[in-house]
Amino acid sequence: MAKDISAVMRSETEINLAKKLQLVWLLSIPTILAQISMIAMQYIDAAMVGSLGATASASIGLVSSTTWLFGGVCSAASYGFSVQIAHAVGAGDTDTSKRVFRQGFISIVIFSLVMMIIGLSISGLLPVWLRAGESIRKGATAYFMIYALFVPVRQILLYCGASLQASGNTKVPGTLDVLMCVLDVIFNALFIFDTGTFTFAGIKVPGLGLGVKGAALGTGVAELLSGALMAYFACIRQQHIAIRRDKLFRFSGITQEKALKISIPMAVEQIALCGAQVMTTGIVAPLGTVAVAAHSFAITVEALCYEPGYGLQAAATTLVGQAIGAGKKSFARSFAWITTFFGIAIMTGTGIIMYFICPYIFGFLTPDMAVRELGIKVLRIELFAEPLFAASIVATGALRGVGDTLVPSIMNLVSMWGIRIVLSLVLTPGFGLAGAWIAMCVELIFRGIIFLIRLKTRII
Repeated sequence: MAKDISAVMRSETEINLAKKLQLVWLLSIPTILAQISMIAMQYIDAAMVGSLGATASASIGLVSSTTWLFGGVCSAASYGFSVQIAHAVGAGDTDTSKRVFRQGFISIVIFSLVMMIIGLSISGLLPVWLRAGESIRKGATAYFMIYALFVPVRQILLYCGASLQASGNTKVPGTLDVLMCVLDVIFNALFIFDTGTFTFAGIKVPGLGLGVKGAALGTGVAELLSGALMAYFACIRQQHIAIRRDKLFRFSGITQEKALKISIPMAVEQIALCGAQVMTTGIVAPLGTVAVAAHSFAITVEALCYEPGYGLQAAATTLVGQAIGAGKKSFARSFAWITTFFGIAIMTGTGIIMYFICPYIFGFLTPDMAVRELGIKVLRIELFAEPLFAASIVATGALRGVGDTLVPSIMNLVSMWGIRIVLSLVLTPGFGLAGAWIAMCVELIFRGIIFLIRLKTRII
């Protein structure tokens, strides 16, 4: 697929709409399916932990926004190099794409080790900072500490997957993401529960009974195995980025400078977004264990609606990036709008479906009726924002393909902190958890509108 896309970008003066839709479809489907499988994994994880009670769910939910922060910053580091890879592949410059990938790999490994040290150093203080009750602090600390230990593994997984997608290969990352989901379920079952909790052919399945710690460890081991395979395909098998032993590696200051120009605004963006989510968690935490658990489950359930948008975001970055590299700005503009409208259509549909089926999903995730009822109530408030949430997600990917990350990061900062946090502080005391989710709905609508405006003015 990589060869076909880059060849089309360089050789054809124009592509008809049917061909463009075909390219978007072929590139998007593997990433969308991978995102859906990852959500299925999160649902099963949440159900496994939810069976342990509201306290266990709240322990993980408390630090989930912080884990997103770390994951977002690691993803930003990856994009600094993968966008350059997309440009080089689009231009047909294989030597540059290989050099960028190799330099990026070394850089992200060093960066991830720093992130791991930071994570380990704050793991004991994080629940206190988030004003959590005593009952959930110990579990939250243990979960986040194990999460931090696996940050380098997760960084390599993200970087190699993003680099494969940038070169046009979405099948391998998609397949390995599905594999990771399957492994995560297996390892979670083994690590979370005691021996005898499950039986297979009349034989008691062994288990370590680690509870919340087992959930973190199971996910980490699944990422380790999937990350090793992802690195194998990126470093050895993918023609546009595979590391060649016969070529002397030379560090390029220009490559690093470009990576920083792309990554730093994205990292700031992720800090703004996830920092606001951490702040929201801090606002919600004093409402009690039921509210924290309902908040966490509602976020997990909503992910089924928006994760397909992130699959299209990856496709938008690749298609727009390769078009820019090939010097075809008209292609870039078309692909940006096609993927954005495609995302809006899909997430509008998933939002409508979720409005009606969410009671059944909450029933699967937790046996606690109070958590279920509150989670359903707040989720249905936010679902009205899904179409414009889709616009902001996919438009972000298209803008990254152009290399435009600074202004979008500022837009996210203003939207999250100026709209969501301010409204949450105003509404939560009077409306409880529903107030925080009303604030989220209003902010997502505002964010979608400003990103559509940015897409119209920036994609030329």
